[in-house]
Amino acid sequence: MGGAWQRTRRITRAAFRPVRGRDLSLHAAAITFYGAIAVVPVALLAIWLTALLAGAGRVRRLTAYAVETLPDAIGAPHAVAALVEAGVGLTPWLALAALLPASLYGEGFRRAFVSVAAPRTDEHLVGWRGRLLLLPLLAPAPALLLSILLALPTTTELVRRGGWAGALGVVLSFLAVWLVLTPVLMWVFRVVGPASPDWLSTLAVGSFTAANISGFLHGFVLFASLPLDLGLPFGGLVEVGAAVAVLLWLYVFHVIVLAGYSATLALADWRTRRAARADDGSPA
Repeated sequence: MGGAWQRTRRITRAAFRPVRGRDLSLHAAAITFYGAIAVVPVALLAIWLTALLAGAGRVRRLTAYAVETLPDAIGAPHAVAALVEAGVGLTPWLALAALLPASLYGEGFRRAFVSVAAPRTDEHLVGWRGRLLLLPLLAPAPALLLSILLALPTTTELVRRGGWAGALGVVLSFLAVWLVLTPVLMWVFRVVGPASPDWLSTLAVGSFTAANISGFLHGFVLFASLPLDLGLPFGGLVEVGAAVAVLLWLYVFHVIVLAGYSATLALADWRTRRAARADDGSPA
C-alpha cells in the first residue's frame, strides 16, 4: 500500500512539473475570461454548421430530448432551447460576425499554454496564432455535435426510466461526450499549444482529460438539479447567482484542461528522454 502511494505521488509530481512555480489558478481564470466571451459564439457556430449539414428540423428535434431532460432549477432548459434556436437561425453574416469572439478561446488557451510550456518565449502574435489555430476545429464540429445529438434519444429515454436503465443512460452519455472531446483536446494540446508534444502522449493524456471533463459536465447537470438558492449571496438575484455558478464551473473546467496539458508535456518529455537513453545505450 505504501509503495503504491509513493508511486502515485511521484507520478502526480511529474505530471505537474511543467506548471510548478506558476499560478495555475490565475491562468485558468484568464482562460475563463476568454471562454466567457467565446463559449456562446462557438456553440452558435457549431449548431449552425450542424443545421446546414443535417437540417434545422432534425437539430431542433434531437436537441428537444436534452431540453426536456435537463433540470430547470437554474433555467438550463430555457437557456439551451434559446441557444439552439439562435444557432439554427443564424445567417451567414451573423456567423461571420461570431467568428471573431469565437476565436478568442484559442487566444486564451495559447497565452496560457505559452506561459506553461515556454515562460521565456519571444513568440510574437501569440493571440492571433491561438485564434487561427483554433478555427480549424469548426470543420469537424458538425460531425462531432451530430454524434452526440444522435445519442440523445436513447440516453434521455434510459435516464427517464430511472434505476439501472437510468444508470446505463448516464454511462452511455458519458462515453459519447468522452469520445467527442478526445479529438478536440488532442488538437488543443498538440496544435493550439506551442510545445507540440508527440501524438501518443497527446492521445493518452488528452483522452484521460476528456474523460474527466465528461464526468465533470455530467456533474454540472446534477448540480443544476439541486434545490439551491443561487441568488442568496447576491441579494436574491437568481440570474446573477446562476451566471456566477456557470463561471465557477467553467473555471474548474479550465483548471482540468491546464492540468491535462501539463501532464501531456511531462509525458512527452519523459518519452523523449527515454528514447534518448535507449539510443545512447544507457539503462532506462
